[in-house]
Amino acid sequence: MSRRADRCRESKPRGECPGASACGHSPSVREETTMHDHRRLGRELELFGTDPLIGAGLPYWLPDGAAVRHALEEYVRDAERRAGYRHVYSPVLGKRELYEISGHWSHYSEDMFPPMEMGGDEVLLRPSLCPHHALIYRSRARSHRELPLRMAEFGGMYRAELSGVLGGLHRVRAVQLNDAHVFCTLEQAADEARAALEMIGRAYEAMGVRAARHRLSLPGPGGKYVDDPGKWRRSTALLREVLDSSGIAYEAVEGEAAFYGPKIDVQVVDGAGRESTLSTVQIDFHQPERFGLRYVGADGAEHRPVMVHRSVVGSVERAVAQLIEEHGGAFPAWLAPVQLVALPVSKAQGPDAEAFLRRCAALGLRAESAGPGRGSLGARVRAARLVPYQVVIGAKEAADGLVSVRLRDGRRVGPLPADEFLARVGALVSAYRTVLWEE
Repeated sequence: MSRRADRCRESKPRGECPGASACGHSPSVREETTMHDHRRLGRELELFGTDPLIGAGLPYWLPDGAAVRHALEEYVRDAERRAGYRHVYSPVLGKRELYEISGHWSHYSEDMFPPMEMGGDEVLLRPSLCPHHALIYRSRARSHRELPLRMAEFGGMYRAELSGVLGGLHRVRAVQLNDAHVFCTLEQAADEARAALEMIGRAYEAMGVRAARHRLSLPGPGGKYVDDPGKWRRSTALLREVLDSSGIAYEAVEGEAAFYGPKIDVQVVDGAGRESTLSTVQIDFHQPERFGLRYVGADGAEHRPVMVHRSVVGSVERAVAQLIEEHGGAFPAWLAPVQLVALPVSKAQGPDAEAFLRRCAALGLRAESAGPGRGSLGARVRAARLVPYQVVIGAKEAADGLVSVRLRDGRRVGPLPADEFLARVGALVSAYRTVLWEE
């Protein structure tokens, strides 16, 4: 177990501080905000880092941070598969002509990295995945029987953010985006957007993340938006219908739309009170037209599909930043980089702890051992305070095949047969539950 968990003051999870009786610490409001700054916690808990030789806004992921990220990505992929999405991969580069067709070059080029010359072509790091997915859709003829066609990808995209706005994982230049596009009929668009909002709600519940508000982002004054009032009216009306029928309170805000259409933004607030967009749902009439997308209807004629853009957790970077700040490093068990720590009371129980770790690995659970060489049992419990399940194995437990468990919130469980305990933990983790234990 790394030193990441041995931080009482720096990494006290919200709602789980054992209080003065345990550590003599009662955080002030200012300290609470500082403790839940994901940049500080990212360093203290060894989740991610940066290096000037890599560059500003280009963080790297350490093993524990990579474990959180991987768990989050797998949750989303699983949810998407269950909802009928098919996963694709697409290149992070594209010819300038691609982004001229999509409208990104004329409306968004100031936020893109400069073109690179390659074989006589100008090639760009993509600022978005939607043009690539539009090309995948049009790679062959489509029938109305295929619609809605739901296409999803965790893909890299790049934004030439100014140095002054970069900060930890919240604002980066290399983004791993949870993106999806649903190609559907006009009649299907509202239902698909509504289903996307429901997916977002379920994901927030699983992550233990709170939405601050929902925003209907509309165009504002200026020329950064596609000039087609009819398309804007249709897509805005559909998004209002989705929000109203879902019973979601929202605010309409001008100037926050994408250049090609309005969007529903799910807003979150970080530890310092700053608001940002984590998830989005958009209805787009613009790009299907620009790319000449078609499907053959039941009448035998060609029709234009609608493109619903949808991101459940937005960028992985921003989602993990929000998780760190929301939980202070005490992640839900399914997300925790280390889910269980085995604590043999003495060296004699070392082999039993190793056997326990092998059982965990066989079940896909992330576990480590902290033996007596790392200090007294009390010291090891304190060092592992962010680990959801602290499994104590003494002489009696080893002899009887039992484990005594201390939950991260201070509750004690057991002694229980090790297999029963692991089966119950595995069930909670596989169901993406935020509770640590159910009687």
